[in-house]
Amino acid sequence: MNLLGRMVLLALIGLSGSAWADPEVRVVGLFSNAAVVNIDGQRHMLRAGRPAVQGVELVTADSRTATLRINGRERVLGLQRDYSEGFAEPERQSVSIGRSQGGHFRTTGSINGHSVQFMVDTGATSVALNSRQAARMGLDYRSGTMVQATTASGNVPGYLVTLNRVRIGEIELTQVEGLVLEGGFPTEVLLGNSFLSRLRMEDRGSVLILERRY
Repeated sequence: MNLLGRMVLLALIGLSGSAWADPEVRVVGLFSNAAVVNIDGQRHMLRAGRPAVQGVELVTADSRTATLRINGRERVLGLQRDYSEGFAEPERQSVSIGRSQGGHFRTTGSINGHSVQFMVDTGATSVALNSRQAARMGLDYRSGTMVQATTASGNVPGYLVTLNRVRIGEIELTQVEGLVLEGGFPTEVLLGNSFLSRLRMEDRGSVLILERRY
């Protein structure tokens, strides 16, 4: 093969490699069979069963991982994990929460290592939960400071406590003020301002972005 032929062959090989190079993919939000994914720096909401976006298709997802098909090959990724050949600059810890049918932002997380379902409530001063939930977590809430809390059902006794660890996605905060209310209200754990005030929040309509402050 002459020199010109070799140069043409090398150029074709280079073009072929570029065409089939995998995109840089980062999972930044996880939901049931849906995921918020950064593909080459652009954010997309992927849903299971929908067509691929830029060669990336969501196979399945839950609160922990997403199974993606990237140019025909399946990869399992967690939050903030990269799939790329190069080095990715570290980013701030962030979580994306999808808006539910009722208009609220709900997500799974944990308190002191116990899995819970959170509902974001910017009107709540503290992370609020009911006494039954607290008992299941082994919280000695009655040793906390007793207060009177006003709810839709009237005034109920509550106890201010310190939660050692509160976590959603990759964001974990320590020493978070909690409020335990006697009885079965609230039915979901309210993610209030004792947690939210330590984060940056951006409401994008269908998605709420929470980012840890440094």
